[in-house]
Amino acid sequence: MAETEAVAEGSVPSAKDERRAAGLAKRISAFAQAHGGVEAQIAYLGERGVRIVLVGEDGGWGDIVEPSDKVARSAVEKAGVTLHEDFDGDFAAKVETGPYEWKRMAGIQIGG
Repeated sequence: MAETEAVAEGSVPSAKDERRAAGLAKRISAFAQAHGGVEAQIAYLGERGVRIVLVGEDGGWGDIVEPSDKVARSAVEKAGVTLHEDFDGDFAAKVETGPYEWKRMAGIQIGG
């Protein structure tokens, strides 16, 4: 009986998940509006959940960490943005980094 209930729960999004996805979709849409459009990729983080990586048409980027992969995917779908399976090639080339990022990366490399 418990197994049947778990399957039923997993197939129908809860009202809480729907609200959370709608809120994330608003944040994604706001980012898209500020950056001339946006594309996304969802990266698995382990127990913490997933990271929605956002890359704007202007090269700006950001991310949102969400505990539920299902909620993250729903949010991206609701926002109507392109979802990439991998962060590679042309998609990765759209990211523009500035002095801050380069300094951080150099600091990590030399133990700073």
